[in-house]
Amino acid sequence: MSPLFGPRWAAALGLGLSASVTATAQSSADLLAPVRGQVTDAAAAKPLPGAVVRWLGTTDAATTDNTGTFALPRPARAEASHLVINALGYKADTIAVATTGTPYVRVALRTGADLGEVKVEGRAPSYSSLTPTNSQVITSRDLTKSACCNLAESFETNAAVEVSTTDAVSGAKQIQLLGLDGAYSLLTIDNLPALRGLSTPYRLNYLSGTWIESIDIIKGMGSVVNGYESIAGQVNVRLKEPDKTERLLFNAYGNDLGKFDLNLNVAAPVSKKVSTAILLHSDHLGRRVDRNKDGFMDLPLATQYNVFNKWKYLSGKGIVSEIGLGALRETREGGQTSFRANKTDAYTRNYGFTNRTDRYTGFAKTSYTWPGRPYQSLGLLLSGTHHDFTSSYSYKPAPFEPRQYNGTQRTAQATLLFQSVLGTTAHTYRTGLSYLYDDYQEVFRNGFSYANETPPMRYAREHRNRLENVPGAFAEYTYQNSRNLILVGGLRLDRHNLYGWQLTPRFNLKYDATKNSVLRLAAGTGFRVANPIADNIGSLLSAREFVIAPNLRPEKAWNVGGSITQYFQLAGRTATFVADYYHTAFQNQMVADMYTAPSLLLIGNLEPGGRSFSRSFQAELQTEPVKGLTAKVAYKYLDVKSTYDGQLLRRPMTVPHRVFFNVGYATAFDKWRADLTLQAYGQRPLAPHPGETGHQHGAGETALPYSPRFALLNTQVTRAFKRLEVYVGVENLTNYRQNDPIQSAAMPFSSNFDAAMVYGPTYGRLFYSGLRFRIE
Repeated sequence: MSPLFGPRWAAALGLGLSASVTATAQSSADLLAPVRGQVTDAAAAKPLPGAVVRWLGTTDAATTDNTGTFALPRPARAEASHLVINALGYKADTIAVATTGTPYVRVALRTGADLGEVKVEGRAPSYSSLTPTNSQVITSRDLTKSACCNLAESFETNAAVEVSTTDAVSGAKQIQLLGLDGAYSLLTIDNLPALRGLSTPYRLNYLSGTWIESIDIIKGMGSVVNGYESIAGQVNVRLKEPDKTERLLFNAYGNDLGKFDLNLNVAAPVSKKVSTAILLHSDHLGRRVDRNKDGFMDLPLATQYNVFNKWKYLSGKGIVSEIGLGALRETREGGQTSFRANKTDAYTRNYGFTNRTDRYTGFAKTSYTWPGRPYQSLGLLLSGTHHDFTSSYSYKPAPFEPRQYNGTQRTAQATLLFQSVLGTTAHTYRTGLSYLYDDYQEVFRNGFSYANETPPMRYAREHRNRLENVPGAFAEYTYQNSRNLILVGGLRLDRHNLYGWQLTPRFNLKYDATKNSVLRLAAGTGFRVANPIADNIGSLLSAREFVIAPNLRPEKAWNVGGSITQYFQLAGRTATFVADYYHTAFQNQMVADMYTAPSLLLIGNLEPGGRSFSRSFQAELQTEPVKGLTAKVAYKYLDVKSTYDGQLLRRPMTVPHRVFFNVGYATAFDKWRADLTLQAYGQRPLAPHPGETGHQHGAGETALPYSPRFALLNTQVTRAFKRLEVYVGVENLTNYRQNDPIQSAAMPFSSNFDAAMVYGPTYGRLFYSGLRFRIE
């Protein structure tokens, strides 16, 4: 958990600083909003927060902040000339707005004599029609369609992102976007980079689902403001805001494996200008479960304590500040059911795994917006993280040592951002300075001793320390003609102390071909320094020996792609069809080769003349055939290949074909809700197990081992009362299990042991239930 920024700064800052801290999915459209104004109470002559302002005939809307102000971009796919203003307990009003310039309107609403019936006519499409990037939003309502105990479970009802398990022992999970592992996707929290580097293997467990307001999934290249590390896309998690979230939320969850989660969110105003929120999370699994009877626990014993405290200050005169602190402790213990970590001979007689993580984060953000110039602002963003972990893996019995991997990462980030316009809000620019400090200290003991290796040589082999100092500068220009075109061009230049100057260009285009047809193009580069052990954490749970080449170079790639979004009417209701294609080509990549010599994990640079790429195509249809019933179906094709020892082969564990289907139904007032999700996976290539014969040179892809096809079915039912929701669900309803997820489970100290080739569930069907209690 990395507490960074609040997701809804845009309104409070007059959309000035929002360019730096709101999600890339919002930035360009929100920043270019040519219509701004204030809504007040006509009788009291005071600002009216919470009023909804929308364009007549559309669902594109904005909500006024605590000062009653709002900013709303003109939707190119509608005739933007009239605004409709609504507020609970007030008479609605409709006003005309000039179609040119940058109008500023003031609206005074009068109270209504009676409160009429409230009707929800529809829901906004999850695919945005305003942003220049291909963006999809997972809302807080979507998050309640599954158990959603943590970030890893937040994508279960989404087709764009796939969550996979790295091995059958540790419980580590990672996301996959555009066919590339999670390390290639920039994960941001309230739009600042977070949970990166050494925290990547287990980061999806570090954010509780009850803390999340929404999630933005951005495919392709985003903004240069967020840094240079994004290659496949960005996942931005918006945490709940102290001044806008519920006053109290309590969530309790339990399943038939013996795992339970407890969450408590408390938010309160301290004064008219200051508010705070405390978010608490704890989960625990203390039962040793072995449903497939292979002698290994299906999931590790685990306990986590997680706390996050956030403060927000709104001066009402252009100054906004936020401060936050977070702390986490997590312990894990996995392996054979007979393994006990507290015994001195534990690692020599029984195969086991242990991990302990301590993580501390903090941030401070301040912005100033010029009076009378809501488009001009200056902001300073500061954040810091201390991440420390220790882990041990049984490898071979005495006299060999257990495999150990310990690490510490200290990170500090700073961004100074200025934003304004060139003449009119049709031409907006952002420019600023950034600084990144990364201190990595890793110790990796492989359990081997080598002949003629002196103590200094062994120390150098086992200790991997790296200090990165990266000052940088960036600029981004956005053009919007307020009708049907948005162009965003960005460039950043960073001076890396280890790898020299790095230039990162990025470009996004959005064109509305018709009122309901949106075309998008994106292109740009990404750059990241890989962490060879953390990025291949699953292979530590095998007999493979890590062989890491010296002088690993940074990973660089071009990403080019686009999408088409079509809004149309189906059975009288709004439907959305989206198709996208992205091609990612690596100029250099850290390649982990398990094909050439299965007993080794060969980690090195992409060989000269070699190729590494990902081609991703996805088509998705979302519709509401009848009131209360929603459905979405998607198909994804991935072609991900790299050169291994001169052969271009599919990357192991990547599914070429995937089908996704989700249907949900809600009765009036959401008293009953039910959801059903089906995911069907095609065959995926597997790497040979240690001790087996490697891929025969020149044999091609047909000689690779492949997993079988299978499908997973999840369902959940929720009953809502006034302040209480009770839910029950089943994951993997058909009880599908991978056969022998652990190779040589009966002989874990043998040279054939492998727990890293996991493609499906290991524990079968899972039942769960829970409750949510909230006070608004």
